[in-house]
Amino acid sequence: MAESKKTTKSDGSNKGAVKTTKLQNAEKGFTASPALAANLQIVLVDLLELAIQGKQAHWNVVGRNFRDTHRILDEIIDDARTFSDTIAERMRALHAVPDGRSVTIAKTTTLPEFPTGEVSTTETVDLITERLEAAVGTVRGVHDDVDEEDPTSADLLHAVIERLEQFAWMVSAENRSPAGR
Repeated sequence: MAESKKTTKSDGSNKGAVKTTKLQNAEKGFTASPALAANLQIVLVDLLELAIQGKQAHWNVVGRNFRDTHRILDEIIDDARTFSDTIAERMRALHAVPDGRSVTIAKTTTLPEFPTGEVSTTETVDLITERLEAAVGTVRGVHDDVDEEDPTSADLLHAVIERLEQFAWMVSAENRSPAGR
């Protein structure tokens, strides 16, 4: 039988720790520290939540510029899903175990809850911009610690930041007026 190992948090508790076995981590090579794994997990959760909230908005947006809003939401969702898969697979490559379960996402996301029911295009633009900026804040918040331990994972975070900031700019422009006018 494979030997079990529990990851312990810095406070000494095992609450929320991920149980691994030798079989799960049979490969050799660089192994993420618990801190690196936790930082990538935080990013993973917010990317998954961004995709979920994007779908909620996509299904329930109504009003002027519906088609454009509906389409850009699809782009955001696709990229958030792709990035979440990339981060989860990076975690596995580093012998960490990603947790994308709905209960984990609901308990640990930093994104605010999305409203229920129909939402106007104008409000959707503001809500999605807020969530894009929150996700960027999460990624930026862990970036330096990730970069210190694993520059390769930090490179993945750079791509996430660049794309989500671009989306935030593009989406928010829908509700803006030219400066000084």
